[in-house]
Amino acid sequence: MKLLGSLTSPFVRKARIVLAEKKIEYTFELDNPWDEKSRVPDANPLGKVPVLVLEDDSTLFDSRVIVEFLDSVSPISRLIPANNREKIEVKRWEALADGVLDAAVMVVLERRRPAKQKSEPTIVRQMEKIDRGLAVMSRDLGDKPWCTGNAFTLADIACGVALGYLDFRLGAYDWRVLHANLAKLAAKLAERASFADTAPRETQPADAKTQK
Repeated sequence: MKLLGSLTSPFVRKARIVLAEKKIEYTFELDNPWDEKSRVPDANPLGKVPVLVLEDDSTLFDSRVIVEFLDSVSPISRLIPANNREKIEVKRWEALADGVLDAAVMVVLERRRPAKQKSEPTIVRQMEKIDRGLAVMSRDLGDKPWCTGNAFTLADIACGVALGYLDFRLGAYDWRVLHANLAKLAAKLAERASFADTAPRETQPADAKTQK
């Protein structure tokens, strides 16, 4: 099994964390879909990462599809509950966290545009989405130890990845001031090896292509 992706993509990080938590062996192949020589479009017609290449060379793409597949591959550390109601709750958290990520990525891309092309109204609108998303995440977390109650699930992974990306790319946005419970959850997640080992970085580690 092979995962195509970058070290900075939060969606790739989500897949890597699930692979680590599930203890699934794989090869991590670095590929930047923005690079003209990228092989990602050959594996995913949408030209996005992550892409999971299976043993028969078939491919899965979109992080939500990949992580649900991975959770079904091994019974170790089930991250998506079997009960339909509980599963929907976890997937709702994932959708909310991914939505926050989508808005954050839009802000990052817009800020990188030349000054004359940059749209401040677009940035404001996306930041408002982030504000609302975090407010709902904070409200739904409440004083629970994990997003959906007493068990660590994909909901916590998705939430933690979103919060980590805000720190990585939008460091001036101090979400911790308004959402102390999310900050507490993020600190707890950061202590897990799966999160520590996948922290976003710009540089390539020497063993990036041979990670488990």
